[in-house]
Amino acid sequence: MSQQEQKHAPLIEHLIELRSRLMRAVVVILVIFLGLYAFANDIYTFVATPLMALLPEGSQMIATEVASPFLAPFKLTLMVAVFIAVPFVLHQAWAFIAPGLYDNEKKLALPLLASSIALFYAGAAFAYYVVFPLLFQFFTQAGPENVAVMTDIQQYLNFVLKLFFAFGVAFEIPIATFLLILSGATTVESLSRKRPYVVLGCFVIGMLLTPPDVVSQSLLAIPMYLLYEVGLLFGRLIKRKRDADAADEP
Repeated sequence: MSQQEQKHAPLIEHLIELRSRLMRAVVVILVIFLGLYAFANDIYTFVATPLMALLPEGSQMIATEVASPFLAPFKLTLMVAVFIAVPFVLHQAWAFIAPGLYDNEKKLALPLLASSIALFYAGAAFAYYVVFPLLFQFFTQAGPENVAVMTDIQQYLNFVLKLFFAFGVAFEIPIATFLLILSGATTVESLSRKRPYVVLGCFVIGMLLTPPDVVSQSLLAIPMYLLYEVGLLFGRLIKRKRDADAADEP
């Protein structure tokens, strides 16, 4: 085998392994989806509950497109399958990159991976159980009295999926802040001095990722800032540990 072929061999092996792990992830998502599809309408009803609970008795959602009664539950069930499969998908990603990490990196990566998954789920749960009831109560009571609220099922789905994703990603802020400090890209002191800009940035992000109203923007921006402070707290702890380890060295 020539030297050039020897160089290409590891790359081909990595690509084959990557394809294999991607296929496993797709198969798991498909299996979960097939298992959930029989309950697609029930899943949609569960997601629609925060809005339906605030509508007048006898109110219902509407479908303005012919295929919406089928496509909306179908799309939601597929997204739920991906949501449930996230730990397995990330485990496949971890198994792919782990051989190239040092032992100390592996010890740190696993807790960060588990924390990222937990925080993403926590963000979605916060959106469903806290944000949705407050937000829909505001929307349903803010309109004129002679306007009947009749939400299209496809538009509602797009709305809630956007919020699920926004809050799931926003809850990753402590991990991102911690990694920036850990990598040396910035310091706790530097991030602490930038608090006013962070507050402004949180509200700008809230404005971009949520509907154009103050309530939903605040419900995203305020938790984002609090999570930023959590990231700074963990950054201080790792700094103290590093300083203690440095002091113990001869």
